[in-house]
This record gives sequence, C-alpha cells and structure tokens, in this order.
Amino acid sequence: MVSRVIPVDPFDLVIFGATGDLARRKILPGLFRRYCAGQMPEEARIIGAARSEMDDDGFRDLVREAVRKFGGGRDCSDEALEGFLAHVGYEHVDAMGEGGWETLKARLRDGMVRAFYFSVAPSLFGALAERLRGFGLADDDSRVVVEKPFGKDLASARALNSTLAEHFDETQIYRIDHYLGKETVQNLMAVRFGNMLFEPLWNAQFVDHIQITVAETVDVSGRGAYYDKSGAMRDMVQNHLMQLLCLIAMEPPARFEPDSVRDEKLKVIRALDPVDYHHIVRGQYIADEKQPGYRSHVEDPRSTTESFVAMKISISNWRWAGTPFYLRTGKALKSQASEIAVVFKDAPHSIFGPEAGRHANVLVIRLQPNEGMTLGVTIKEPGPGGMRLKDVALDMSFADALGPDAEDIPDAYERLIMDVIRGNQTLFMRGDEVEAAWTWTDPIIEGWQRRGEVPKEYDAGSSGPDDALMLMHRDGRKWRDIKA
Repeated sequence: MVSRVIPVDPFDLVIFGATGDLARRKILPGLFRRYCAGQMPEEARIIGAARSEMDDDGFRDLVREAVRKFGGGRDCSDEALEGFLAHVGYEHVDAMGEGGWETLKARLRDGMVRAFYFSVAPSLFGALAERLRGFGLADDDSRVVVEKPFGKDLASARALNSTLAEHFDETQIYRIDHYLGKETVQNLMAVRFGNMLFEPLWNAQFVDHIQITVAETVDVSGRGAYYDKSGAMRDMVQNHLMQLLCLIAMEPPARFEPDSVRDEKLKVIRALDPVDYHHIVRGQYIADEKQPGYRSHVEDPRSTTESFVAMKISISNWRWAGTPFYLRTGKALKSQASEIAVVFKDAPHSIFGPEAGRHANVLVIRLQPNEGMTLGVTIKEPGPGGMRLKDVALDMSFADALGPDAEDIPDAYERLIMDVIRGNQTLFMRGDEVEAAWTWTDPIIEGWQRRGEVPKEYDAGSSGPDDALMLMHRDGRKWRDIKA
C-alpha cells in the first residue's frame, strides 16, 4: 500500500447538484475509490440532491454509469460498486423554494458528521445556506463545501462571504481548490519544510527566479459562455496559480495546522506588489485550418477576453525582495503541463573558465502529468580533453518510485472530501485569503479594461504569444519549454 488508510468518522454527505458534471466526473467516482480503499465507514451515507425528478434507484444508475465512465480504481470491482451504491440515495430538492427539504431532513441521522457539498452555481449558495439553517438540516457542527468561483471581483467575493457567514461560522466553511489536494502540491511543503537541504537556500540570496506554469491543450469550446465572462486571470491566476505562489513563497508556519498555514499564505498575498502593465501579457488563441479560434468558441467576434496570461510578479518582504516570480497559464497550448521551477543563481565564481559555460541548479515540481520532482545538477561530461560541464537531472516520478501502488494515490477531490469529514481545513481557503487575492487582482483587470487593451494573438498548439517570450528575454531569462 502507498500509505496507511485511516477511516473517517461516520457521516451523512449531501451533494447539491449531484446530477451535474462535476459530481459525475469527480465527486462520486472519488467517493467510490475511498470506499474501495476502506476509508469510508459502513455507516456512511451519500445523498444526492438536485432539481431533477429521480428516485434512489434512478440516481444509483447515474452513479454506476459515472463510476464506470470516469474511473474506479485498481482494486474496485463490480461487486464493490454495488456495495457502494447501497450507501447512496437521492432527494429531489428545490434550492430556491420549499420542496423536498423536509424529506431530505428526514434522511439525516443524529450523531453523524453532516457535510453539505454545494456543487452548484455560486448564485445558489445563499439560498442553500438559508434553507439548511431554516429547515434545521445544519447545526453548529455541520460543514459546507463551496466550489469556485469565489466571486468575480472583490465586491462579489465579499458579498458571497457575507452571505455564507450569515448562516455558518468560518470554521464550518470549506472553499475547495482542487490544486491544493494534489499529492505533489502537498509534497512541496514537505520538500521545503522537511529537508534542511533546501530551506536555507529558499530566498532571494540564492534563488534567481521562480516560474509557475499551468498550460492546457484544451480550448474553451463547450464552456465559452462561462469562460468569456471570466478569462484566464479570473479562472486560473486569482485562485490556482495564486495558491501555488503562496505555497512556494510562504514562511514556515509554526505548526502544520489550518490557521498557521493559512496565516502564512495570507501574508504572501498581502506582500504582493502592484503589477506594472509592462509586466503583463494577455493572449487569445486564433483559428487555424484545424479548428476555430477563441472568438468562434465564445460566439463573440469582438471578444477581448484573454485565454492566456503571463506576468512578472514581485513580493515585498525580506525573503523574496529582488527575486521575480513569472506566472503563465493558457488554453489551447502545445502540451498539458503544470509545474513550478525554482531556478537557483549561478555559482558566484566559476573555476572552470568561460568554455565550461553557465550552469544553474533548477528544482522542478511537476504537478501534472507525470507527477514528481526533478533536481538539475551540474556534472563533468564524460571523456578526456578537459573539464566540460553538463546539466543532468535527478528525477523522481511517483509512477517510477511507487510502481503499481502509484495508481492508488488518492486524487485531489478524494483527499479534500475526506478532509472535510475530518474537519481539517488546512488545504482549504479562508475568507480573508480569498478577499486579499481579489484585492490584488482587481486593479490588474481594471487597468487593462481602462486602457482598452486587446489580447495578443497566438496560434493554437503553440506556447502562447511572442510577447510572453519577450517578458522573460528583457530580463535575460527564458521560459522553460512547455512539454508533457
């Protein structure tokens, strides 16, 4: 086994929006894999709730199909699936009305952990929270899980936080960002704070710069209506990339516990400098002979929403003053790749002469695909004829290191949902953290809207617009190649 599986307490988990895409692709298959791993107690119950007219058997058919289509696990048999379905039920509930709430309440049991997953549009969060309290389904020990987006700007984020706070304490609210549930992201904290090797070097004195890349090959077709109102900045930078930035830049927390970790992340966000508009590149993929462009996918020939963002960021604190952070993310790029690259400075003096070239150590944390880490070191090139240096990689991938057991590593949703049941908020965002991120993001968006900027065009299947390359070249640096 990869790790010791610790069962959680008995629970009732209600999934609002249980017939939706997220529930079918991620939540329900993830819960099934936890059942197969032996982490779900026999007393656990999962109750789907949505506006669709359906009975228990109908919902179980939906769950069965979702698990078979989107993945069980290595040790998950058809027999196990039928056992899991015995824990599943369904209630038709009107999120904006009165229907179904009393019968849903009747399904819930006393003495169990109660968790409510809002896998619905944020516009329904308030109505659901109000009815959970009004009909007596939730008490002061209940937990609510809310999916992003957490607002579209600071004002809406504050309103959303205020709405939730009317009915639940901050300790009951779990704002889920699946990036924080990835095994490699958590290993980032272990590498930083569990190894004396790295922490003394993790500062501006030794780090030249840090690159954070989240590249996607998929375009926005099928979700153009949503994406065109959001764009890469709101959809990815303000949450996913911001969380990665915080974990790579934060100070060591006093303890590995929720508020200690989140306090340090908040300090990073508050230390971010405003971003000069010369340090931002926005892009939009264009049509080619193989596929339509962004504007066709969003059905707006004049859209100025970005599908790509690259930026240079500075953090004003003692650890990172003078060390730039380069962030980029985009759709319809050449490869799917998410990674953090910590590029260390060159040695202050080379004893080998100019013919040996320049060499720097690079620590790369790969989030997807092929999760793992690579440390680039400099060695002598084999053979006679002088001292010739070359860079080689000390590579660790979970697949190679763990072998077949790598298939049993819980995915992000599996881990995060179990953390909800445990009552552990370490990997979830706090309300003030969300608002601080929007406080930094809003002026950037308002700036390019005020200037009437149009995104730079880039070919689908490329690395993004050429201006993004120049963002690094001006500083005498270059982006790492985007490759799987």
